[in-house]
Amino acid sequence: MTKVQMTEAIILAKKESGISWEEIANKVGLSPVFLTSACLGQNSLKPESAKKLCTVLGLKKDIALSIQEYPMKNWNFTIPQDPLMYRFYEITGVYGETIKEIVSEKFGDGIMSAIDFSLDIEKEENPLGDRVVITMNGKFLPYKAW
Repeated sequence: MTKVQMTEAIILAKKESGISWEEIANKVGLSPVFLTSACLGQNSLKPESAKKLCTVLGLKKDIALSIQEYPMKNWNFTIPQDPLMYRFYEITGVYGETIKEIVSEKFGDGIMSAIDFSLDIEKEENPLGDRVVITMNGKFLPYKAW
């Protein structure tokens, strides 16, 4: 089974069940962002979590095996057309150098890990229009000289 086939089966089961990613993640015991990413083929699950996911969604063993396989992390390098995804592309284009400057000033020359990393998405109710609150938290990794 390919990761694409796995993802299609998971999405179909999720739609049929009518439960949210957050509800699924709570039942599996993982972050909604991480669980969703694994279900979309960008991360893998440990055996126990894979089994829980399949139990929650009523999926077969082949899904549990597929979601445990290490993913080949890749994405489309063209400009995203989906408006939400495009905004992140735009944010990086407009604020990317600013983020790099401020991180470098505070930490030194290095990068933020995308491995030792967490991402949280929250809804903040606001009378002027609800707000999307996204928190990225990654370990700082300094460049080394040799």
